[in-house]
Amino acid sequence: MSAVVSALVPAAGDMWEPLTQPAIWGVIWTALGETLTMVFVAGVATVIIGLALGVLLWAGARGGILPKWLDGVVNVVLSWIIVNITRSIPYAILMLALIPFTRLIVGTSLGPMAASVSLTIGTVPFFARLVEAALREVDRGKLDAAAVMGSSRWQLVSKVALPEARPALVAAITTTVVTLVGYSAMAGLIGGGGLGRLAYNYGYQRFEVGIMLVVLVIMIVLVQLIQFIGDRLTRLVDHR
Repeated sequence: MSAVVSALVPAAGDMWEPLTQPAIWGVIWTALGETLTMVFVAGVATVIIGLALGVLLWAGARGGILPKWLDGVVNVVLSWIIVNITRSIPYAILMLALIPFTRLIVGTSLGPMAASVSLTIGTVPFFARLVEAALREVDRGKLDAAAVMGSSRWQLVSKVALPEARPALVAAITTTVVTLVGYSAMAGLIGGGGLGRLAYNYGYQRFEVGIMLVVLVIMIVLVQLIQFIGDRLTRLVDHR
């Protein structure tokens, strides 16, 4: 039995031996760069699209600032069809289903830019719901006061709702970016590259435990750094 265990689990010295090779560190830094590319591109796209979608969800909800005849359109088209259906699809399945669309958009289904397409589509509904929830926390009295003073719907959004919800929005962006880091690891398994692919190739297929542990440490540090920066920014913009 001990012989079988020894064959499957490398000794401590053997576990760290691959990390003594300079070439492997080049592979690790390249994978980290691919992960950061995926997270940055998808993060920027998600914030832009998700913010607009979240504002529409909030404005078109019952008692919102849009005309009543638009409430049904927003609830059916945006809320139930686009957001809820997309959120109900597991990300691993969504990635595979979006391969033809990804090829249409970027010309390939491989690489960080291709993975950014599915990452964006997968996280936009999630972020939009966070934006909607953040805007719902805005004091209704401030919106009513601005409306009485003659503010337009655009001014209600840009001058009242978004500034008042700024701390919650920064926290929502932080949560979304952390989620993107986890999703990027899954995206790497179908050709997106990055740390997820590196962990799969070396940690699972070759059973290089040392490299797998290094990848895990890098991802933990990355998430902690994002969360730290997000928390600091949240406190910075909170003037309540």
